[in-house]
Amino acid sequence: MERFARLAAELVGVPVALVSLLESARQIFPGMVGLAAPWADSRQTPLTHSLCQHVVAEGRPLVLADAREDTRTCTSLAIPDLGVVGYAGMPLTDGDGHVLGSLCAIDTHPRQWTERELGLLEDLAAACSAELRLRIVSRQREQAVGEAKASARAYRSALDRSQLLLSAAAALADTTTLAEVRETVRDLIASDLKPTYAGLALVDNTNTGQLRRLVDETGSAPMERAHETYSLDSGWPTARAARENRTITVSSEAELRRNYAPEAVAAFNSLGLSSAVCVPLPGTAIPLGTLVLGWDEAHEIDIVEQAVLAALAGYTARAVERALFVENRVTAARQMQEAMLTDLPEVAGVELAALYRPAAATDLVGGDWYDAYALPNAAPGGEYTAAPDELALSIGDITGHDLRAATLMGQIRSMLRQADLDHPGGGPARAVTAVEHANTRLHIGASGTLVHAHLRTCPAPQEGDWELTWTNAGHPPPLIAAPGAPTRPLDEHEMMFFPGLDGPARTESRTTLTPGSALLLYTDGLVERTGKDMDEAINQAGRILADHAQLPLREVLASIVAQVASPEPGDDVALLALRIPHRSLSCGT
Repeated sequence: MERFARLAAELVGVPVALVSLLESARQIFPGMVGLAAPWADSRQTPLTHSLCQHVVAEGRPLVLADAREDTRTCTSLAIPDLGVVGYAGMPLTDGDGHVLGSLCAIDTHPRQWTERELGLLEDLAAACSAELRLRIVSRQREQAVGEAKASARAYRSALDRSQLLLSAAAALADTTTLAEVRETVRDLIASDLKPTYAGLALVDNTNTGQLRRLVDETGSAPMERAHETYSLDSGWPTARAARENRTITVSSEAELRRNYAPEAVAAFNSLGLSSAVCVPLPGTAIPLGTLVLGWDEAHEIDIVEQAVLAALAGYTARAVERALFVENRVTAARQMQEAMLTDLPEVAGVELAALYRPAAATDLVGGDWYDAYALPNAAPGGEYTAAPDELALSIGDITGHDLRAATLMGQIRSMLRQADLDHPGGGPARAVTAVEHANTRLHIGASGTLVHAHLRTCPAPQEGDWELTWTNAGHPPPLIAAPGAPTRPLDEHEMMFFPGLDGPARTESRTTLTPGSALLLYTDGLVERTGKDMDEAINQAGRILADHAQLPLREVLASIVAQVASPEPGDDVALLALRIPHRSLSCGT
């Protein structure tokens, strides 16, 4: 109880925290920190000094910015005698839901409690309630058995299990994927309950009549892959636990054979189990699935362990819901992002290729993009020609790694296309400036970096040459590899785009791409790598671009990513490349 009080004080930053239990004429403090004498010595106060009695009476949290201003508490002697002003108390309940007292945080000054602070106190109160329930159970067991040694063992077990719940609450709160949830649950249980096997089966969110196992990728349980999906109505104890929303125990193989399907018996034996327990994961309407633990020896699940497993299943269910939410958002964002990365156009005299690789972390989605499209000519009406001789290229990276970044990426990409098509012959700087203007005036809020370029057959009568005109808004430099010359970066650049950030007018730079030349555009996910200098990574990409001039561009890009990018990149990687073949259209054709 002292630990809960200390944790409450430290987590929300208050001078006083109490674990308070209410009796008919007094409140007692089995756990406290920061309380002054004489109350600290007696570890109790009369109810005239109790705000916790309102938590018990109302059966819900009591949160006060200033106890002196609330009609329920303004006359309490806790204000002058204990210095109580700011107060947040969370109910502590027994197994039947009766409120026994409160876990409360006390400030000596008015305080606006944040949602995070109240959430932490609520989680601690849930763990503290579990501890209290376990103590009640231990006391009942002590009275029934009447042996001091058995009582001591139950107390130690309860303490260990309450520590398991505290660890579970903290560890599972940091998980964002289903794989992390499974791994965390397995590791938590292995150190305390010591099962031979621990697994999770979830109701399939695309088919609520099916259960899907979270397969352990270490391969330690091949039956998970063999029976990865199965019906909720099937003869598995895990399915029964989810179907009936209650804990199912299997005490022996004989019991399994009597009550369940042959494939369940085969799986049980393949894992070398002698006993098992299946605990439903509580959901809003129906269970989310089942947590299953198995032992290679007889294992009796007593009432204490049932309470621990039920609480652990609750923590696991919340982690599963969070992971599914993140997974659905990321999937939607990635689908939207991939839909926007359209096919490259076919342009006579130019070879084009692109590559996109998402970040290794499955809960991240970024705003990286590439684009290439034919431009209308500058004639009145801006008609398209059958064989376009001018091409727009762009690559960019919107700030952020979330659904908003992916959405803003789509807007900026479309706006840039529109700006080009609405201003034939206007040049890349004009298009980027138009996008920045709309971004600011329409309060879109996008920021990031990009390179936007126009490529056209050169006006000079040099057969096969193309003129590249580009503007760079704070993006890593494009690379050009030309025959017989070292790869060079196009270092000309200006500041990134940011709504409302005024700067010099966007400018353009020009260079000529001769037959055999290659141009590489890329995002920073390619060259930003822990422990590796960015300039060195850029130079390496340039060398690969030049050394593989005979390979198809798609293979060149794959080689660049394989050798330069991190094996597990922390950011998306997008590449766009073009090459002017040695046999090209003549200028003006």
